Amino acid sequence: MLWFLYNIFFVLGFLVMLPRFLWRMARRGGYARNFLERFGRYAPGVRAQLAAGGRVWVHAVSVGEVGVGLRLIAELRRRQPGLHCVLSTTTSTGHAVAQRQLAAGDVLIYFPLDFPLITRRVLRLIQPRALLLIENELWPNLVRGARRRNVPVAMINGRISPHSYGGYRLLKPLTRRLLAGVNLFCAQGAADAQRLLELGAPAARVQVLGSAKYDLAPAGDGGALLARATLRAAGFADERPLLLGGSTWPGEEAVLLDAWRVLHDRFPDLALVLVPRHAERRAEVLKEIEQRGLRVVLRSDLPAPAAAARPDVFLVDTTGELRFFYAVADVIFVGKSLTRHGGQNIIEPALCAKPVLVGPHMENFESIVPDFLAARALVQVPDAAALTTAIGELLADPDARQAMGARAANVVRDKAGAIRATVDRLLPLLT
Repeated sequence: MLWFLYNIFFVLGFLVMLPRFLWRMARRGGYARNFLERFGRYAPGVRAQLAAGGRVWVHAVSVGEVGVGLRLIAELRRRQPGLHCVLSTTTSTGHAVAQRQLAAGDVLIYFPLDFPLITRRVLRLIQPRALLLIENELWPNLVRGARRRNVPVAMINGRISPHSYGGYRLLKPLTRRLLAGVNLFCAQGAADAQRLLELGAPAARVQVLGSAKYDLAPAGDGGALLARATLRAAGFADERPLLLGGSTWPGEEAVLLDAWRVLHDRFPDLALVLVPRHAERRAEVLKEIEQRGLRVVLRSDLPAPAAAARPDVFLVDTTGELRFFYAVADVIFVGKSLTRHGGQNIIEPALCAKPVLVGPHMENFESIVPDFLAARALVQVPDAAALTTAIGELLADPDARQAMGARAANVVRDKAGAIRATVDRLLPLLT
């Protein structure tokens, strides 16, 4: 009866969300591509690859989880040469990143809707050796279907936010049965593990291994060189200090633009680089820039010659390049933390040994932020005014910037190793 009710509410929820989903398809474009894969329908070539069977199925929602998934696949293959995987994603941006980096022998698909007819069809086609769900992707029908086929299921880099915990508690009878179908929980932190236990996860299957995002590889010198060359082509001289807003959400670009205007009197060479989380927001971000009378160059306009006047703002309206610009920035603000809730990944800029600032809302990284704050490797501000002040203090003190960035890089190095520890626990399931 519980599964029946879940499926009824899932269908109703899907129908309610369908208009918004179709709007996002129209707006982002990438959602429409391979749309039928979400219903378990694949192109003949993809279907033939999947039908070979025996692959490890790794599911990663979007860009951050895809990074973890790719590193996990690489480590699994290092331990078991010849192993092949299927990687599924939910978002078009995550799909695009995976498409560029996935190994030739692996298969990339969109994640199927969690409805019994669809999940049964996909599981029957793929016949996976194991199902590895990154972070908090516990889909009842998929997990239940995998267990019916004796396919081991593992939660990788597991995270249960306070918000998710509240939702799961409301459905605890269903949650308890769902968690019983998972063979291994690799939790990011003690708080995540405790929430899993309180929801009914078997204690012997829950292990705290730290955040796998600490294992993400740095961009390297090639990324910095590419970013510098791109900025030069846009009219930004190498010696200009760069304030970068990475993975920004609505409202945060306006805050950074206003901060730039306040700080420009003190730092007349200051340049602002904006990298919105969703590149299709370019029009609304461009409007914010132009309303303030600032000179702007769009990344998508290059390699066409930049305007003769020295630009103020560089708008990166493409995907997959943020980590390169992190490598050349002087001060970095990471978005979805000031005007939105949840936060974005602070580990990538930390890997580049850069000073990082965030707003008060970092709920999705509650196991990571305390590590950086304890090491004085992160500045967390309560509001826009405090952000402007903190940026000014860092711009005025190169030694403080360098020391803070070095501490951030040390945190990442000290905390790395979750991927290796995870694969240690996974290998017995795969055999």
